[in-house]
Amino acid sequence: MLRSLRAMADPARLEGMARYGIDTRRALGVTVTELRAFARTLGRDHELAAALWDSGVHEARILATIVDDPALVSRRQMERWIRDVASWDLGDQACLNLFERTPHAFELAEAWSGREEEFVKRAGFALMAVAAVHRKDEPDQRFAAFLPLILAHATDERTHVKKAVNWALRQIGKRSPALHRRAVATARQIRALDSRAARWIAADALRELESPAVLERFDRAS
Repeated sequence: MLRSLRAMADPARLEGMARYGIDTRRALGVTVTELRAFARTLGRDHELAAALWDSGVHEARILATIVDDPALVSRRQMERWIRDVASWDLGDQACLNLFERTPHAFELAEAWSGREEEFVKRAGFALMAVAAVHRKDEPDQRFAAFLPLILAHATDERTHVKKAVNWALRQIGKRSPALHRRAVATARQIRALDSRAARWIAADALRELESPAVLERFDRAS
């Protein structure tokens, strides 16, 4: 499998990846688009996913998040994998492709959001954001419960954390008219905090949540 990934790789891409803050020490230079196409030829395979992750190769780990079977992923596995994450894009891909689809998503979103490790904490808020988009059948209250956590951690100045906090706030606020009102109120509370990160999060979130396109959408829904 690693031989196939190396055959697809273009090392010239590594410099560009590094400019986006991606850890390239164990990377090959394979795009996510190429990995998704390759994954379609493999299908779901929990054991293969474990082997790919254990290789430590960046793209192999992204591929692992695509081919793993969410129904077979344990909380313990998620905890182990997230501790291995050393790059924001790998954590985001894990949340988007796999973690959000497991029964443990909401529990770990809350738990990880309170952790100190940068990429673990980012993953907590990334899970909130991705679930807000994809979990259409969940009641609003599941997401409203995340808003106090967003408020509580909005002063974290680390770039990767504050961007994920902002992401979660915006996606929750676009989910329904009721959550929109609560997210806007939360953003205004965040804006009042004495923190550069909080002011950035609030300004960026309110720019989107109070944009004509979003307001018009919820006016039509009400």
